[in-house]
Amino acid sequence: MEVAKGLEGIYAVESAIATIDGLKGILHYRGYNIHDLAEKSTFEETCYLLLYGELPTKEQLKEFEIKLKEQRELPKEIVKLIKILPAEKPMSTLRTVVSAIGLYDKDADALGREALIDKSINLIAKLPVIVASIGRVAKGEKILKPKKGLSTAANFLYMLHGKRPDKFHARVFDICLILHAEHELNASSFTARATASTLSDIYSATTSAIGALKGAWHGGANEQVIKMLREIGSAERVESYLREKIEKKERIIGFGHRVYKAKDPRATILERYSKELAEKAGDNGNNSLYQISKKIEDFMSSQQKLTEKGIFVNVDFYSASVYTYLDIPPSLFTPIFAASRMSGWAAQLLEQYADNRIFRPRAKYVGAEERNYVSINKR
Repeated sequence: MEVAKGLEGIYAVESAIATIDGLKGILHYRGYNIHDLAEKSTFEETCYLLLYGELPTKEQLKEFEIKLKEQRELPKEIVKLIKILPAEKPMSTLRTVVSAIGLYDKDADALGREALIDKSINLIAKLPVIVASIGRVAKGEKILKPKKGLSTAANFLYMLHGKRPDKFHARVFDICLILHAEHELNASSFTARATASTLSDIYSATTSAIGALKGAWHGGANEQVIKMLREIGSAERVESYLREKIEKKERIIGFGHRVYKAKDPRATILERYSKELAEKAGDNGNNSLYQISKKIEDFMSSQQKLTEKGIFVNVDFYSASVYTYLDIPPSLFTPIFAASRMSGWAAQLLEQYADNRIFRPRAKYVGAEERNYVSINKR
């Protein structure tokens, strides 16, 4: 039997949630193009679409938004836990806190569809609040309570910065949440489904997903991008920096994707908002994060060997500068990814529980042939 390393090219489930055309750089949620959703939808509406399979009516969306806002507030015990856990390890803190939330659900093991949707809404509502609270603790500031009148995106920025965000910043962050909400059977979604396939509870499955997302090759890449941009420091240094990296055959963070062999459509959208945020911030010189980012992409696109291999910019690349312009610290980039992706994980888990079979792949054995046991005295 052939072994597909990393399960590349293997279809493990049938899903009606998301589809990717990697050659053309196209992403759909439930049949809707990501460009349309980013331009016309909201994160709340997108969450509804992922959970229920259809866009909501005005009444359905209003009711859904009310449910989300009602579920935002954290139990006092969870707030205390966030305060005492290491602030310098936000993804580990998030993983632990989500696991702890399951302890406060008396019916955590209920796996009926309605119960799972209620739990999904609870987690979708609470993860952004948890991440903002972790950010406040890291800055040595008081954890704020959510404002019910604000959207998920606006409330996150309010809780993180202690003031209401302007409408443009809130809308850009809302779009970021939409773009990161779902991405087919990625590593964290697969991990969540594998855990759920044992009929473990949704909190355990989500905790597993966060553990997978924590890795530098999955959710942690955008934090590495901002480190690279700051290391380069100026658009004038881009070419020499990249040539040196390429000569040493080192990986350029923010480029390449297992599925896409064209520019990631999410990166196209984020590039636009990185530019707009830079202009609004007056960040237009050689040291501009956007200008450095754009010059990196232009140089990489000019390298024929790389483009032939399908190495193009991915979602992590421009999200780094966008988050920085929104005054979000790099340590929260991956936790925000988790807060957004919770809606996609929930949709994946609803599918898994509805038509479940435990994941049990085989390993191709390449070890020693059968051997006779030798007594320890004769070894």
